[in-house]
Amino acid sequence: MIVSDAATAVTTGLDASSAVIPDVATAPATVVTPATAVTPDTAGTPVTLLIADDDEVTRSGLRTLLAAQPGIAVVGEAADGVEAVEQARRLRPDVVLMDVRMPRRNGIEATRHLLAESAEPPKVVVITTFENDGYVTAALSAGASGFVLKRLPVRQIAEAVLVVAAGEAILFPAALRRMVATRPLGSAEALPKAALTGREEEVLRLMATGLSNPEIAESLTVSLETVKTHVGNVLTKLGAQNRTHAVVIAYESGLVVPGFAG
Repeated sequence: MIVSDAATAVTTGLDASSAVIPDVATAPATVVTPATAVTPDTAGTPVTLLIADDDEVTRSGLRTLLAAQPGIAVVGEAADGVEAVEQARRLRPDVVLMDVRMPRRNGIEATRHLLAESAEPPKVVVITTFENDGYVTAALSAGASGFVLKRLPVRQIAEAVLVVAAGEAILFPAALRRMVATRPLGSAEALPKAALTGREEEVLRLMATGLSNPEIAESLTVSLETVKTHVGNVLTKLGAQNRTHAVVIAYESGLVVPGFAG
């Protein structure tokens, strides 16, 4: 396991406020809601977070840096997928930051277990070293709400945790397009069976570019409530656990192809 820059920042003496992990120039994160709308309420109840990663230095570094961020309380750690499920069951965190490559049970299977065994499961954010990690799309299909790269600035990882806890999703459209482009189409019949309307397909395509609901409403010249209705219909018809999962289905079915820009 490659040690993340977050952990390196700790071991080299940087504090949480000054630690900066290099940005991913080719795949900026797109928050499926205006980022400015997500502001940590430091006076309220913080978002509780469980960190699952098999590398102890990485795990410790992430814990130190994220615990220093406003609005986040790190409540536990897990060294593998089995422990992640056990700790999530015991601690009931709002969000699990889940590495995908772990022993005993990988992050994909752990995500499936977490989402299947509870009526109110935690949100899952996949964290990985490589943006072309083939496990990521599988984790998103399993129900993860999004993914982040370990080399992102810690403030962006923290924002991802807060956004997902608020019920939204985190997308890296460019990275997702590249990952799906390397895989055979796995859900080609999903959309025909779903019987999406023309407008719903249009909304799904715009979701795949990372547009927020207000941006979709502006693009289609319809009300925000209308967009929310369409998004809800899309998720229900596709059997998608969240909008990120719906986007994965859109790419895998061929409705959206790599390079699509809206």
